Amino acid sequence: MKASPGARSWIAAGVRHELLTRALPALRHDMAAPVSVIRMALLMLKRQIGAPAIEAAACEERVALIDNQVSELVEGIRSLRDWELATVDDGITRSALVAQCVSLMRAAFDMHGVSLDVDPALEAQAHEARRPQGAALRYLFLGALGYLHDGGSDAGAIRIEADGDDALRLSALPRESSGVSPVLDAHRAPRALAIDAVALQSLAEDLGYNVALERDSVRFSLAAG
Repeated sequence: MKASPGARSWIAAGVRHELLTRALPALRHDMAAPVSVIRMALLMLKRQIGAPAIEAAACEERVALIDNQVSELVEGIRSLRDWELATVDDGITRSALVAQCVSLMRAAFDMHGVSLDVDPALEAQAHEARRPQGAALRYLFLGALGYLHDGGSDAGAIRIEADGDDALRLSALPRESSGVSPVLDAHRAPRALAIDAVALQSLAEDLGYNVALERDSVRFSLAAG
């Protein structure tokens, strides 16, 4: 039975939920870090206030630190809106898209013995064009990473390259044979919610983008349609 448009949308929503779940550990860490600094700064501030002689300069320094960390925490909370497709965003540059997604997933991929190799041509440049629908592109990029990561256990790296002026190509590179399998990779648990070709195509179609899939590579344009 062919899936209805509503069913296909639910499939895509499920894929987005899985991708957000995978990114959550990094998002949670980024928001928890300022809280730890704030707690330590408050402890030091209480000690300084309780001392026989209060050092105004030291107290001001702690207050400034707390204020800075609160700003970072607020910014982290606000960044959660970047994942809402219904929210109108300011778009995103290609280099920023790559940097953000690689930062979110690098630790998790490293634990499975898969490195993320970014082409130097994708470094931030002055006057770089912004592509619309930053949230959609973020999900699409993470979906491509998930597809290459879940597709086989022999990948040792994923290469991320510019493809023309308005596209990206991600390629899985085979693991170099060293005679010894990575310990963490040997205990890698199978995923019931793997990002396969059907999942990635459903996601791309729902978001309005075209992807070209091969067994070891994904190419997609940053322009919808």
